Amino acid sequence: MTRARLAKAVDLTRPAVSDLVDRLIAARLVVEAAPESVDRAGRPGVPLLPAPGSFIGVGVDVAVDHIGVRALDLAGTLVTERIVEGDFRSSEPLAMLERVTSLTELVVAQLDSLNATVAGVCLSVPGLTDPQGGIVRYAPNLGWREFDALAVLRRSARLRDLTLEVGNDANLAARAEARHRSRATGGSRLDQNFLFVSGEVGIGGAIVLGGDLATGLHGWSGEIGHSVLDPAGPQCRCGATGCLEQYAGKDAILRRAHLPANTSVSRLLARARAGNSQATAALTEAAEALGLASSSSLNLLDLDAVVLGGFYAQLFDVLGPLVADIINQRVLAARWVPVRVESAVSGDYASLSGAALRVVDRVVAHPAPWLAPR
Repeated sequence: MTRARLAKAVDLTRPAVSDLVDRLIAARLVVEAAPESVDRAGRPGVPLLPAPGSFIGVGVDVAVDHIGVRALDLAGTLVTERIVEGDFRSSEPLAMLERVTSLTELVVAQLDSLNATVAGVCLSVPGLTDPQGGIVRYAPNLGWREFDALAVLRRSARLRDLTLEVGNDANLAARAEARHRSRATGGSRLDQNFLFVSGEVGIGGAIVLGGDLATGLHGWSGEIGHSVLDPAGPQCRCGATGCLEQYAGKDAILRRAHLPANTSVSRLLARARAGNSQATAALTEAAEALGLASSSSLNLLDLDAVVLGGFYAQLFDVLGPLVADIINQRVLAARWVPVRVESAVSGDYASLSGAALRVVDRVVAHPAPWLAPR
């Protein structure tokens, strides 16, 4: 957008818009690009862009199979990241958060050396969180209950003065997915409406309406992994029985395929494509379970798209068609509006990107605190 186009879009005078733009440029929130090349008389317009590498959102992720930190700038461009893979099932929360804090400190120190402004840190966890107080209410696959995660981060002298927040991993991954999908199509993020289902050891879900998350009364919607498929089914880590995770979670699929828990998705897929009956049966059972749980959700939500993320994106060619068949058989409205089942486009560790983007989005929505006083 140029100043002239902005003035028209927001219905302000050009001098008023120019003044606001100058303040944003002075604050390093916006930069001017090269002038447009035009075949007409008059001064060419100067496009305005989010300033690269100036204000940074830091996403931090605690998952069952990795911890990580990712820094994105106002344009959503990766500045730096650190990922540590491992097995963190039933981890001790204090020791884990201290390790995560050390990793985050390294990234923030690097950003400080680049003269970047860290606008905040958002912690992603696979469970129910209290976004206001920073409490992880329950993360069954980590074994965490009622743990004040942000209190540990605040012990760090380098982090305590930053804005710190916590969020659910699937919700944050869905935020990244909505951003990436709108960019991939060149359309508005407001046009993004879908049920997001992210497969890891656990299974997370999120509802995206108008490009934003519908999180429910307490911010706890989307726990599709604990949809009950069979009350007499296997015990789940959450304490219930027959949850979707026990049929379509990563551990459950590998167990059904008679493979070790640390087996890569690529190896599982290779075995299935080679005709291994156990791997094929495991993936078929997972697809059927996903189709059933998603159908029930869609009959409640009235959405016409399901996006499969996490390791489901890697398995999409195998899982996607069967999931789509089941959904379109069982969703009542599919007779008139067929449901699309698509693979996620947000890439690896999408919850990390979503956590960083949540910080960035707050700066974009409320830039005034970052402007120099007048």
